Amino acid sequence: MARRDTQDRVVAELVHDHGRTYAEEAGIPLKDTPQPLYRLLLMALLLSARIRTSIALETVRALTDAGLRDPRRMADASWQERVDALGRGGYRRYDERTATQLGDGAQLLTERWGGDLRRMRKEADGDVRALRSLLQEVPGVGPAGADIFLREVQRVWPEVAPYLDAKALSGAERLGLPRDPGRLVRLAGDTEPAVLSAALVRAALDRKMAREIVEHAA
Repeated sequence: MARRDTQDRVVAELVHDHGRTYAEEAGIPLKDTPQPLYRLLLMALLLSARIRTSIALETVRALTDAGLRDPRRMADASWQERVDALGRGGYRRYDERTATQLGDGAQLLTERWGGDLRRMRKEADGDVRALRSLLQEVPGVGPAGADIFLREVQRVWPEVAPYLDAKALSGAERLGLPRDPGRLVRLAGDTEPAVLSAALVRAALDRKMAREIVEHAA
């Protein structure tokens, strides 16, 4: 593991160059209101599939442009309308199955939580593990999708923070940083945990980028 002074430089460079959330990259102005939270859930679902990140994020924008930005509109849309929107985003490999999942998930969210993920948050009552489990009741959202949502939503749901999951911690290890969330947060100083987590995930996904940061900080 790198020395503390080197770790400080690694974190500073990582955050400077790659410190923005995936929600920001997807064009989601994240707030604790129903539509942005639903769009964040869509992003988490799409990113959790074996498809390029850029395509998943472009598809979030395509769904929004098609007006499918809340559970009721998603549920009311036809299956073909959902397929077409996914296709415009380039999300073609899983478009038919995902179109079905989006419709089923929107129906569940509408019936059980009134289309408002804040009600799911209230049901979890501050228990992050319970919240993670509830998220996975939504069709298409598995463990990876739940983790993506929680990494990002900690920006507006403080009880979730700091949320650095296995993917973020694998990025930390690749950078020669500690795998302990508390130590990582301390190294990051004033950097928001959501921003730190997103940057660490990018390091986990991009070996070349991580190597360049370590070499530059050494």
